Amino acid sequence: MRWIYTPLPAPEIEAVRAHAGVSAVLAELLLRNGHHEPAATAKFLAPTLAGLHDPFLLRSLEAAATRLRGAIERREAVAVLGDYDVDGVSSTALLVGFLRVFGLSPQYVVPRRSEDGYGLSRSAIDRALAAGKPALFVALDCGTNSHDEVAYLCAQGIDVIVIDHHRSTERPLAQGLLINPHVHADDSGADAAWRDLCTVGLVFKLAHGLLKQLRAENHPVALAMKLRDQLDLVALGTVADLVPLIGENRILARHGLRILQEAARPGLRALMSVAGVKPEQGIHPVDIAFRLGPRINASGRLADAALSVELLLSQDVKFCEQTARQLDVFNRERQDIERKITEEAERMIETEYAASPGIVLFSEAWHPGVVGIVAGRVSRKYNRPCVVLGNEGDLAKGSGRSVEGLNLVEILGVCGGELASWGGHPMAVGIAIQKTRLPAFRERFAEAVRAAAGSDLLERQLDLAAWLQADQVCEQLMTELEVLHPFGQGNPEPVFGVKGVVLRQPPEVFKTLHFRFHFDNGKGRRLHGVAWKLADRLPPVNVPLDLAVEITWNHFNDRKLLQLELIDWRPAAS
Repeated sequence: MRWIYTPLPAPEIEAVRAHAGVSAVLAELLLRNGHHEPAATAKFLAPTLAGLHDPFLLRSLEAAATRLRGAIERREAVAVLGDYDVDGVSSTALLVGFLRVFGLSPQYVVPRRSEDGYGLSRSAIDRALAAGKPALFVALDCGTNSHDEVAYLCAQGIDVIVIDHHRSTERPLAQGLLINPHVHADDSGADAAWRDLCTVGLVFKLAHGLLKQLRAENHPVALAMKLRDQLDLVALGTVADLVPLIGENRILARHGLRILQEAARPGLRALMSVAGVKPEQGIHPVDIAFRLGPRINASGRLADAALSVELLLSQDVKFCEQTARQLDVFNRERQDIERKITEEAERMIETEYAASPGIVLFSEAWHPGVVGIVAGRVSRKYNRPCVVLGNEGDLAKGSGRSVEGLNLVEILGVCGGELASWGGHPMAVGIAIQKTRLPAFRERFAEAVRAAAGSDLLERQLDLAAWLQADQVCEQLMTELEVLHPFGQGNPEPVFGVKGVVLRQPPEVFKTLHFRFHFDNGKGRRLHGVAWKLADRLPPVNVPLDLAVEITWNHFNDRKLLQLELIDWRPAAS
């Protein structure tokens, strides 16, 4: 692993330190994330809900809000169809719950992976219409390219709203209302400020716009409603969908995590319980990414994601506890399947594709519902974009995941002609391809990645945010770092280099994979650390070392202790 650190000019660090009133370390972190201008830096450090833009600036949103307002006034039947990932599930729960507050009883459907495939399919639409023809149909987190399906709905006299954030190279929908800030990207640029929002963020903007319209009419329910209480759902989808946590996403996620910590929804309380998440210790993006999100996803991957929507909407504590346990069972089953596929995928890479800059894997035996997780694991391990595909009849179907700095949408724009369908965003895509086209796609994908990445892709790089002396690692530094939260895409958690550390005791290996260590900071204080899955590479004792670490809190026996998480180590630079 190659450590990368580029020193910043001391006068620039001092200027940020002075105008932002922060330490030199925090000033360096702000500069590395592109925060130079005082006013923008102040907004970043203190993201407020007042910093959200007027929702009506987003193209088509005012028309969509007006249509929903009409549905509320006329007590119309509304059907909602949302995708089966966390973004789609949280979007569906947000919109359905919001409309219920205003007296509507929307029917909702989530596509079943095995029966309906992805997105706004005819079979999913027909299931949604089985209970009766609605006056309004709303598609969430899908539908941008669904020209025929939208026309099918419109031909039956049904009004259609599509809210989606997936990029498209096709023409915009000819019918219905489309809210998608990417569709007119080459147009006026009017929607540029919202291109990082995922679908649940766009639904929140729509709810905000509708609330503004109803409050202007002195609607009593609208006047009493606190929209901020819905931000827990927005945080779920925003963090899980790997969109950049900058701009409005930062505001929504920061405040949404605080609402999530209150655990007011019985379903989320139950889910936190089975997932081992303790809201009293704070909720962080990692809790969504590795504990809550996978359990919400599990029902859509192996069963019916409508179960997760009902969990988020229900006020029945007993139902929520039973459902959370069921999702936990699905998740364990998903983990077992995924573990086996990951092992097979890694063997394939090491025996057949070790030298390829972009990897495409397929097996007839793989479940297409879990290969996205496998793609994420192998792309991180081998530091390369990976597409992992499972069997679905004549098609190979699955997901791709990328690494920092490589845009999968641009890469597939070059080689996507081989595909039956695809869509997504820079870090994650969904793909379907005729099995006979796999060899050609594998070759073109590798060529496109090579052209985009150059020659350095195969060597993993570790970007250091700052160098510290051991005595700078303290609670005060952690308090300062907390103003940068939440960390995620676009606002990565800083990795620090700590110079000249000497371990006086051998590291303690546990569970055969990990180890704990400790050292003196040079001023009489002992610092403790943990290294995950590094037990095969133990650092030596009584030798000066440089450590690359993240600094976290470890909650243990009702105490909050400072802890270093080791990413890498090397002999100390002379």
